[in-house]
Amino acid sequence: MNSRAEQVAAFVLHSRPYRETSALVDLLTLEYGKVTVVARGARRAGSQLRHTLQAFTALAVRFAGKNELKTLHQAETVEVAASLNGNALLCGLYANELIERLLQPLESMPQLFLHYRILLNDLREANDLEVSLRLFEKVLLKELGHWRDLSNCHHAYYRLNQQHELCHVDDSSHAQFTGQQLRAIEHDNFADESTKRAAKRLMRALLQHQLGERPLRSRELFQLRARESQEITFDSP
Repeated sequence: MNSRAEQVAAFVLHSRPYRETSALVDLLTLEYGKVTVVARGARRAGSQLRHTLQAFTALAVRFAGKNELKTLHQAETVEVAASLNGNALLCGLYANELIERLLQPLESMPQLFLHYRILLNDLREANDLEVSLRLFEKVLLKELGHWRDLSNCHHAYYRLNQQHELCHVDDSSHAQFTGQQLRAIEHDNFADESTKRAAKRLMRALLQHQLGERPLRSRELFQLRARESQEITFDSP
């Protein structure tokens, strides 16, 4: 991208203090993927940016800079959406952490941006949270180049090998997935509960292979809340 400020669509992923009154803000943008900007004076008392640069907020932003770290020149809220709470909030934090951990800076992924918007709408409308996460994870893996077409999985049984590649096995006792489950996952058909469970195992394994050994903080929050509350109705992603 050039160094001239231009208006782009963005969502706030995360914000953290920077120097005395500023903030470093991670954005997911339509045109440039993940971008980190310096929001100067954002933490000053009375600064409008204090309320604007909140996680999950849809913005129209202007930023510029020749280096990887950009300077924010303008940020305007483009829609006032209901906030995320409870399970939906934890799911949103999980999606944000995946994006921050796995995306390279300034790598355009417009399909991921669009599906992130869909995910937030699903979370706000309290749709099936697990299915919403699986659909988002699948798009993320596709955009990162770590997804294979499952529609040709016509063998009865499959498992992931040490390279995290699917291979068919003859014995069901050594299987992690059935071909039917994998084909259903490919076609976004999660009507069967066993397919939901299989999709979760598959996504978790594939994502963990990319994330490495450092645990996800959002997953730890799921586990903590599960111990303290009965509101969690599904295991951590």
